[in-house]
Formats: sequence, C-alpha cells, structure tokens
Amino acid sequence: MSRRILVVDDDPHIRDVISFALEKAGMQTIAARDGEQALELHTRGGADLIVLDINMPERDGLDVCRELRKSSDVPVLFLSSRDEEVDRIVGLEIGADDYVTKPFSPRELVARVNAILKRTQPPSRPAELPAAVDHGRLSLDALRHQASWADEPVSLTATEFSILRTFIGQPHRVFDRDTIVRNAWDVNVHVSDRTVDSHIRHIRSKFADAGCDNVIETVHGVGYRLGATG
Repeated sequence: MSRRILVVDDDPHIRDVISFALEKAGMQTIAARDGEQALELHTRGGADLIVLDINMPERDGLDVCRELRKSSDVPVLFLSSRDEEVDRIVGLEIGADDYVTKPFSPRELVARVNAILKRTQPPSRPAELPAAVDHGRLSLDALRHQASWADEPVSLTATEFSILRTFIGQPHRVFDRDTIVRNAWDVNVHVSDRTVDSHIRHIRSKFADAGCDNVIETVHGVGYRLGATG
C-alpha cells in the first residue's frame, strides 16, 4: 500500500514539484495551501508524513507543528528558505523529524521522506534486535512505535525512536555521531552533528518529563551512550 503524504506550501509551484516527485516515487499526495487547511486535512483523513513549509502567511509551519504535536506523532519534514542553523534547531526542537532548505533537490527530498517512512515501518523480517525491548525501566516496542519509562508512555518522533532503539540495541556501547547517523537514519543523506545533538536533547527532555534524567549520557570527546535505566 502506497504511503499518503500531505504537502503544505503556500507556493502552488512548489506544491506541484513536490507532489510530482513523491508520486513518481510511488506515493499518494494531498496538498494544502496554508497551515489551517493542513490541520483540517490531517484531522479529516490523516497522513503518513507531512512535508511542511515553515514560511507561510497567517499560520506558519512552526505553529502548525506545535499544534500537531499536541495530539499526533505523525512524521514532519520541514521545508524552508531559511538557511540559519538556529531555525533548523528550533524546527527539530518542536518535533520535526528532518529539515530541507530551499532551493532543494526533489531527489534528495524523496530520499529523506523514504528514510523517515522507513523508520516508522515495523520490521518485516526478524531483526537482530527484537521488536519489543526492555532495559531496566526503559521499554521500546517497534511494532507499536511506543516508548515508555516506568510504564509511563513517552511520545517520540520517528527519528527520536530510531535513535533510542540504536542505543538500546547495544546499551554499553559509546556511539559517535557518524555511527548514530548510519544506524538511525539508514540512508545516504547528510545529517549534521548539530541535528543529531538536537534530537538527543529532545529525547532527554521528553524522558526528563517522565522522571528519567539521564536516558542518554554524553561521553565528552567521543559521543553518546545509553544512560542508567535500572
């Protein structure tokens, strides 16, 4: 079954370019011209992923993402003409899974969409790591895309879940950022160190809200490892 992608941009040409590229890759698309229409379409029918422009009048993409995250963990790929790193970090901090800057390559955008969708797909064959894993009070269930701490659910984006699953698969290993990218993104696209750091910071914040202050530890000069979860 083809995946359903909601494309949100106030520029009709950009919407058409993205929709054409995604449909050529075998996906279904629906389009929204602004943030309000995007929220309405998602509420009405849902989507497997949202390509969301940040710079829109009335209600921008950041505000739309904040609203979505109140009730949904649908993956979000931000699209923006802003090239400032702080804008990328803000987007990731509020719950986006990835970020593409205009002008963009439709081919790269499709690759990033596929990478995010792959992370949300349950494993189709036995994997080295079981679908459901417990490590102390930390639990991950890939089939249900559920994470919890001491039986309290923790809502993670697809990318955050994939990163944490990488750590729990080898709980005593220290991962450098390049290894995290290879394991968690599993696609040949560039992901900056700051992007990795931002996702890790967001995971920590969510688990801190659930009562876990050190789900991921920093090993200075090397990278990260799973924290004490007993």
